[in-house]
Amino acid sequence: MLTFEDKLTIIESFPELQRKDVSLGRVNFHYNDSVFEKKIVVQHLHPNGNGFVYAGNLEKYEVDAKGFINIRDFSEANLRRIIKESIHSLSANSPLAREDAIIGDGQEEHWVDDNGQTLLLVLEDEWWNIYSGLNLEESFGSYDEAEDYLFDEGFKLK
Repeated sequence: MLTFEDKLTIIESFPELQRKDVSLGRVNFHYNDSVFEKKIVVQHLHPNGNGFVYAGNLEKYEVDAKGFINIRDFSEANLRRIIKESIHSLSANSPLAREDAIIGDGQEEHWVDDNGQTLLLVLEDEWWNIYSGLNLEESFGSYDEAEDYLFDEGFKLK
């Protein structure tokens, strides 16, 4: 198990994180360039080695109700990986941020094909638009037309 000092050294190697000392000797690290309200990447790193990393935007981790995962028993490689993934998930380049830029307040659905390709169907200004990443693929005047197109192309609602 990594010590508190080991974890501090690893976390401080990420220049995009800012250290914030909190109560009881604990330390938080913030990612101030986050495009989301969430800024804390590392929360309550404690001198006993316990602490949490935000993974709420990452699908492959089991997180608590606030989106954090306990890093008490993480190896150096696992700690570096989850911090890097957490920062990326909060950055402007993350898929969630790009998707949020497209969706805004619009109604949206995710469609996936057998190869794992995902398309986003979004209602914008009375048009049903289909996006692949940030690229607009097709626009339709009704949901039924868009749905028929997606089915014809081999996609199903996720």
